[in-house]
Amino acid sequence: MSIDFENKLVVSDNIEYLKTLPDESIDMFIGSPPYDNLRDYSEDGYTLNIHGLGVEMLRTLKPGGVCVWVVQDACVKGTRTGSSFRTALDFMDIGFGLWETLIYQRRGVWNHKTRFRMDHEYIFVFSKGGKLAYYDKEHMKVPCKHPNKEYLGTTNIGKDGKRTKAGVIKAGEKKCNGTIFNYNFGGDGSKLKSKHPAVFPNLLALDFIECFCPPDGIVCDPYSGSGTSAVASKSSGRRYLGIDISEEYTEIGRERVATEFIQRPVERKTDTPNGKSMEDTEENDLSEDIEPNTLDNFFS
Repeated sequence: MSIDFENKLVVSDNIEYLKTLPDESIDMFIGSPPYDNLRDYSEDGYTLNIHGLGVEMLRTLKPGGVCVWVVQDACVKGTRTGSSFRTALDFMDIGFGLWETLIYQRRGVWNHKTRFRMDHEYIFVFSKGGKLAYYDKEHMKVPCKHPNKEYLGTTNIGKDGKRTKAGVIKAGEKKCNGTIFNYNFGGDGSKLKSKHPAVFPNLLALDFIECFCPPDGIVCDPYSGSGTSAVASKSSGRRYLGIDISEEYTEIGRERVATEFIQRPVERKTDTPNGKSMEDTEENDLSEDIEPNTLDNFFS
């Protein structure tokens, strides 16, 4: 049945807008909040309330639905804030299940003298209920290094301490990516997208939307920004709802939805699932991909 909020990018406080939606009306949430004040939306009159947002997301999410949450922690006075983990525990207290914790491995660009280079963000996958309504990871698989090769399985030790010998394991043509995902971060070649200070990769959005949202389902991004989730949803045949407090960024998102399409790589390489090898991506190509508002504050 058609719903009146489908395929829209709206300017609004995300909590207040979600309060207008019926219970269990969204198939999937995906988003990246402006964590640790690394992005300032105070001029738009927005106050961050991730707990309240979590409550509304859980209410409006369908049973078996998923929330994919992309986050990282700032470094304040020499230590990480840990806000990403606090949010994960808070969402679990609200009623979400923590289905999986993934690592988004990206190209670090800082050579900081007193810290490790920042090469990752967290992707928390929350679920409503223990069993997912939809899950298809076939498009995320990568080629096996030695397809069809047979391996001797390792010996397993049971809870009673006894060893059981495993049988022969035969590799297939492709394999599951695991829990570490490598994507280039930044503008993806889109001049429109690069007008937003903090974005996540097109393929990240496309991958997880096609993995967790059923065809013709509806995906909501409560921090839609430049509209990447909406473009990915439309490109994959899903419906979308994007909410953002900024009129400027919402207009960018609307233009991107009208003009852009995310094309999946024909074949993903084994070392970097985004379809490129590390040799394909040189550091001098990062100028338009850097998230200035984020990186300038990461080592404060």
